[in-house]
Amino acid sequence: KTCTACKSARYCSVKCQKEHRSKHKKECRKRAAELRDELLFKQPESSHLGDCPICCLPHPIGGEHSAIAACCSKIICDGCVHANQMRELEGNLQQKCPFCRHPLPKSQEQAKMIMMERVATIDPVALCSMGLIHFNDGDHDTAFEYWTKATGLGDVGAHFNLSLLYRKGLGVEKDKKKRLHHLEAAAIGGDHVARNHLAIVEWENGRQERAIKHWIIAATLGDDDAVTCLRERYAVGLVCKKDFAAALRAYQAAVD
Repeated sequence: KTCTACKSARYCSVKCQKEHRSKHKKECRKRAAELRDELLFKQPESSHLGDCPICCLPHPIGGEHSAIAACCSKIICDGCVHANQMRELEGNLQQKCPFCRHPLPKSQEQAKMIMMERVATIDPVALCSMGLIHFNDGDHDTAFEYWTKATGLGDVGAHFNLSLLYRKGLGVEKDKKKRLHHLEAAAIGGDHVARNHLAIVEWENGRQERAIKHWIIAATLGDDDAVTCLRERYAVGLVCKKDFAAALRAYQAAVD
């Protein structure tokens, strides 16, 4: 049996593990923290938005040039949406989803009904979207329930949304520990805004090196705010020229 926290100690039985726990506890926590940091500071391959399922190009990190299709929960870029609209207009065709070809809803109420069908299938994107609808309506308790279900299915956006609830105490009690847990989960999944939030938390706590690592990762994903933060700290000598130059090159590659 292997220790589930540090993955380093092995035991012949559960009884042996319990007897050794008091001696292993301190080293276990240290190694578990090291493993967590290795995962936390690993550069994500892409943002949490991923690629458009039609053209396979990465979505811009802001999300303003893409939209979620209620019928299939796919995030589709504006370019593919426009190309589909032109095809339908030229061919005098019925308006359908560019990905799954489901007829487009004719009203917000119909779109919500279609989304609820996706929710019934336990679709994490639909759960997160429905949570956002309730949040915007001021129903924080229901939003919390939807986002909690979505995080259980690995939805990165839901993790970030829960961090905001725990930060502001909306629908839940304020909890710094749980807020950080969800911020880290979102950051690991490629959420650049969560990276910035973590960087600010680390900076305010005096852990400048960790904060700079977060900003470098966010800049590499194409985050403007992270570049600004790095530039300000480079100007006062808190970021070395080599790291700043590498971050700028990675940022430019991401936005291009």
